[in-house]
Amino acid sequence: MKKFAIGLYAAITVALMVWGYYQAIYVAPEEQTMHEAQRIFYYHVPSAMVAFLFFAISLAGSIGYLAFRRSNANWAEVSDAWALAGAEVGVVFCTVVLITGPLWGKRAWGIWWTWDARLTTTLVLWLIYVSYLLLRRFAAGPQVQTLAAVLGIFGALDVPIVYMSNRWWRTQHPAPVFGGGDDSGIKDPTMMHAFEWNIVSWLMWGILILGIRYFVERQQQKIVGQEAQAALDATN
Repeated sequence: MKKFAIGLYAAITVALMVWGYYQAIYVAPEEQTMHEAQRIFYYHVPSAMVAFLFFAISLAGSIGYLAFRRSNANWAEVSDAWALAGAEVGVVFCTVVLITGPLWGKRAWGIWWTWDARLTTTLVLWLIYVSYLLLRRFAAGPQVQTLAAVLGIFGALDVPIVYMSNRWWRTQHPAPVFGGGDDSGIKDPTMMHAFEWNIVSWLMWGILILGIRYFVERQQQKIVGQEAQAALDATN
């Protein structure tokens, strides 16, 4: 039953992604200023939103690990698994943002990259969480998880800075699409529907990957725990 539910969820997710692609490429009208290049918007912005969500999950997991590491080992491991899974999936979506952004910027600005406040803070966010993953992958010792949790919390502090950067500073990046003033927002309902479909589809895809990565990490934790217990029993 569990495998059927996962398979059904995956099938719905793929169907939604195909539908979102159809809406973005074939249904939504061409934007008058940037024309076909504007269609990157339907992937760039949802990817950023999903990345922020999963970095928030990593933040919650990191805080949970620090809170439970001395009082409840099981809850600490669960929290740590969510922290790692959230960071990994968040980095994937943040990478999509950093790829689609310059593709769009080349058409809009005539250059691939500029040290704009939004672009720079996003790159810093990506580098922090890549450092988090490298720490988890290559460092060893009893304090690795604690150090990683602190780094994960530090990285999450950059998320609101990224979000507010084009509100706080004068940047080359466009003004906020939503909440940026009277002229902000998507006026064309067809464009809005395409945008909403892609938010849903990419969110469901991210949740699927997150769940799989969490499950794998929990299994790895159990294996490590069993090996540690076996080594302890062998010494007694």
